[in-house]
Amino acid sequence: MTTFAQLGLSPARLHTLEALGFEMPTPIQAKAIPIALAGTDVIGCAQTGTGKTAAFVLPMLERLNLREAHSALILAPTRELALQIHSELQRLAGSKEPLSVVLIGGVPLGPQISAIRRGLPVIIATPGRLVDHLQQRTVKLHSVHTLVLDEADRMLDMGFAPQLEKVLGLLPRQRQSMLFSATLSNDVTRFAQRHMHAPISVGVAPSGTTAAKVHQRVIGMKDDMKLPLLAKMVSEEPGKVLVFVRTRGRADKFAKKLGRLGENVGQLHSDRSQGQRKTALDAFRSGHGRVLVATDLAARGIDVTDIALVVNADVPRNPEDYVHRIGRTARAETTGTAITFVGGEERSLWIPIERLIRQRLPMEKVDETDPVLKSMIARFAVADAHKVHTSTTPKHSHPGGGAGGQRAGQSFGARSSFRPRGRR
Repeated sequence: MTTFAQLGLSPARLHTLEALGFEMPTPIQAKAIPIALAGTDVIGCAQTGTGKTAAFVLPMLERLNLREAHSALILAPTRELALQIHSELQRLAGSKEPLSVVLIGGVPLGPQISAIRRGLPVIIATPGRLVDHLQQRTVKLHSVHTLVLDEADRMLDMGFAPQLEKVLGLLPRQRQSMLFSATLSNDVTRFAQRHMHAPISVGVAPSGTTAAKVHQRVIGMKDDMKLPLLAKMVSEEPGKVLVFVRTRGRADKFAKKLGRLGENVGQLHSDRSQGQRKTALDAFRSGHGRVLVATDLAARGIDVTDIALVVNADVPRNPEDYVHRIGRTARAETTGTAITFVGGEERSLWIPIERLIRQRLPMEKVDETDPVLKSMIARFAVADAHKVHTSTTPKHSHPGGGAGGQRAGQSFGARSSFRPRGRR
């Protein structure tokens, strides 16, 4: 077994890791850290939840000059992932003084400009917001000697290629570059060949490998059965449930419907403000909100170790997104379950996923005789019928005026009877 001491880390870093409870490096850390410490470019491929962040943060901290402004740049696809890296960097540094400025969208530029002027050694940014600052000449990249591209495949999938090309074109040619991802697509490989210098590739599993301790299930059904079946699963699962849907509109719909069952349901998608997204994620992480409904925007930025169940209510159009979705459970050597609902028109989307993960999963059928499921179907039908009735009835016909909306929630009848098992 390799130890952190054998990787070439300094005594001070080893002391910090010991104080944080780090015992042994994960496989990707054991392979990547010595190469990165030598200043060589690295391409790292491993499943989500295997410690990729520490694999680039630890060698970066060892080589970082804390007195040199903006000497390292970390790019991430989402705001949530950028903030997560910021927290992990601070934790692994064992420093009370801030080391990084975070440049993400959804918040004003002013406070970020003030933070940039402090000259902290690390910039952590999403590509779009970093380009905003470059265009306004509020940040310069001429002193960057260490570059990290985290979840590079996702950045390319999200259409950030033009922004990445612009940013990398402004960086010094003499630099160390590290690229980490759970999947290595052809686009990522070509991108690395253009922008990295003789990189050494390290990986602990082939691209597309799912986390070892995730129990995967797939269920075929009609689309109108998805919400009742999801409600049944939420009612029977006492732990945290992360639900992925394809669009922002469906996220709103599913969250609202589940909320009527008495759950505190959060939402994570691009129409939510940064404050709303942070509130939802904090509530989910703390357990105050047991259910979170998200689009693929969030698949790379949710670092919660105790998610019991991931439900793909919609099959992702990009097969790689499946790997990242289900990688939100069974993190840090824990176990978890991932269930995918496959509607009649989604079967063509499921075939490429099985090809990517190199597994054939048996397609289960919905047991429509299940009494809990039948109860959920009836509850949603009653709620929808009452909603239609109240929306077509003049408000003054309700005693007290304006009570129609309130009664719609009361008549659902689930707030008092819906009690998920094990809910605290």
